[in-house]
Amino acid sequence: MAVNGTEKKHWWLSNRKIVEKYMKDARSLIASEEQSEMSSAVNLLDAALAIYPRLEEALEMRARCLVHLGRFKEVADMLQDYIPSLGIANNDDSASHSSSSDTTSSQQQQLLSSHSESDHAFFKCLSVSDLKKKLMAGLCKSCHNQGHWRYLVLGKACCHLGLMEDAMLLLQTGKRLANAAFRRESVHWSDDSFSLSNPLFAAAPAPAPESETVTLLLAHIKLLLRRRAAALAALDAGLHSEAIRHFSKIVEGRRGAPQGFLAECYMHRATAQRSAGRIADSIADCNKTLALEPTCIQALETRASLLESIRCFPDSLHDLEHLKLLYNTILRDRKLAGPAWKRHNVRYGEIPRRLCVLATKIQELKLRMASGESANVDYHALIGLRRGCGRSELQRAHLLLCLKHKPDKATSFIERCELADHRDLDSVKERARMSSLLLYRLLQKGYTHVMATIIDEEAAEKQRKMLLEAQAQAQAQALNEDKPKCTVSSPSTANPTVFQGVFCRDLAVVGSLLSQTGFNRSIPVKYEALTC
Repeated sequence: MAVNGTEKKHWWLSNRKIVEKYMKDARSLIASEEQSEMSSAVNLLDAALAIYPRLEEALEMRARCLVHLGRFKEVADMLQDYIPSLGIANNDDSASHSSSSDTTSSQQQQLLSSHSESDHAFFKCLSVSDLKKKLMAGLCKSCHNQGHWRYLVLGKACCHLGLMEDAMLLLQTGKRLANAAFRRESVHWSDDSFSLSNPLFAAAPAPAPESETVTLLLAHIKLLLRRRAAALAALDAGLHSEAIRHFSKIVEGRRGAPQGFLAECYMHRATAQRSAGRIADSIADCNKTLALEPTCIQALETRASLLESIRCFPDSLHDLEHLKLLYNTILRDRKLAGPAWKRHNVRYGEIPRRLCVLATKIQELKLRMASGESANVDYHALIGLRRGCGRSELQRAHLLLCLKHKPDKATSFIERCELADHRDLDSVKERARMSSLLLYRLLQKGYTHVMATIIDEEAAEKQRKMLLEAQAQAQAQALNEDKPKCTVSSPSTANPTVFQGVFCRDLAVVGSLLSQTGFNRSIPVKYEALTC
């Protein structure tokens, strides 16, 4: 037994030296603040944690390195027990399955009640001051063991992953615990440690405290949450244009937003634009949502419904088949897609019912396509025009849609997006480019079809006007034929004495007028003869 104890002690001492060496090398690599050195430090810390999995210093260093490298998903997987929404979701899931464990819950209730009664009887023997001292000692011990760094580091990771509510709660908790720890430590410091004349403080300026970074990050999170709350309130009130304006402020802001949060805002804006009758814009927002989150069930359902509303059945059927494959994958894996902390708008228990409804919908679409309804696509609704619109209206609407949804600008929204993993950048750009290209081709096809319809309507209107003019001319000619004819003699065949007499009478009138004005000169004889 003594030999075994000696060997165990030797093993513990040798491993401790190895872990200390790993930690020392990791600190020197982290001090360089280079990406490659940080990655090497993470590998060394993983080796140290393989020997001592609960080494607090190694856990903190590893989490901070992962945040610096932008590997936020690994931080969330590492500290997922501290995410508030994950605990609430687990409680909801356990509550949904509580009907199958009534006996166990009743037994636990009895045990809890008996335990509480015994504790209550035990507490009667203690004074209030002693209980308060023990409680404060337990809190200080738990904070010292776990550390406030978990809340701060996990809060930053949740912010970059789009879990804004969780990030705000974690950062506020970590900031409060950090301030409390600073106050406890400052009580034991001497006055000399705060003096500015101390050469230790004067030699090198102190770095910016982490609380300032946390404060700025909290202010940005609160701003995004306020804007989203205003947009959702406008959407619930039926003010679709106002909701679109608020969501546009978020997705088109100067400062970027996390990938998950932007995908959620794009999805809500697609709902508002669908209610406002902007089919093409709504489809574009669904495309952006699916480019950021390929497994978003709500985006697939909305886009399939939009394509079905304009009778574009092949594309709608493609989205429904994709959704069916996603449902089957969830049932096969017995969990929703993605990690445990990822949010979904559907629960696992609803998947079988949704899958049955989806299979019926797919069968109906196939029957409608077989009957030939897929050829009558409603391009007017896609572009947002009324039936019988003019050529100028079509050209203006088509120009605006082309400028907004041009494939060259399909990836511009990614510049304002903070990706959870930069290794996914190429795949996100490819998905956004392909979906934008399909929408652009559909818009071009719609423009050609609507323009051909307008040209046909203009030709039909011109033909109708020509027929009306021909009918009017025919009616006028018929009226002229019904009137009596009147003969007018030509000047060569008319009697010249008639015109001569008229001329003589006119001269006589002129002469009488001249005599009345004072000209008493007599008219010559030849003119008198003409008047006779």
